[in-house]
Amino acid sequence: MNDTHKLVNDLSDQVSRLVKDELRLAKLELTAKGKRAGLGAGLAGAAGVTAFLGGATLVAALVLLLALVMPAWLAAAIVAVLLFVAAALLGLVGKKKVQQASPAVPAETMASVRADLDAVKEGARR
Repeated sequence: MNDTHKLVNDLSDQVSRLVKDELRLAKLELTAKGKRAGLGAGLAGAAGVTAFLGGATLVAALVLLLALVMPAWLAAAIVAVLLFVAAALLGLVGKKKVQQASPAVPAETMASVRADLDAVKEGARR
């Protein structure tokens, strides 16, 4: 009877330690996903600013490039297209980063907890 009591106490301690470790792991996983989401949102914001600058450059170029070799409208259009391409690339990278952070649940930790619970159940059956 004493051995059984010791085994139950050991099991209780180990389960408690396991739960604490899994909670720490979940916290680390959520922190990493949050950072990726923040980076993705920042890149999406940068894409918006770059697109705005593309429009502003288009207007400024129409005024300032009147006397250049090529027609002013063509020079301004080239600059604007380049800025819009940069905005599109930043937007795509930002979208990818946000998608990598989704869903905001600690999937790896949840799978690990399920495996731990299955192992405990299997051990209890024996």
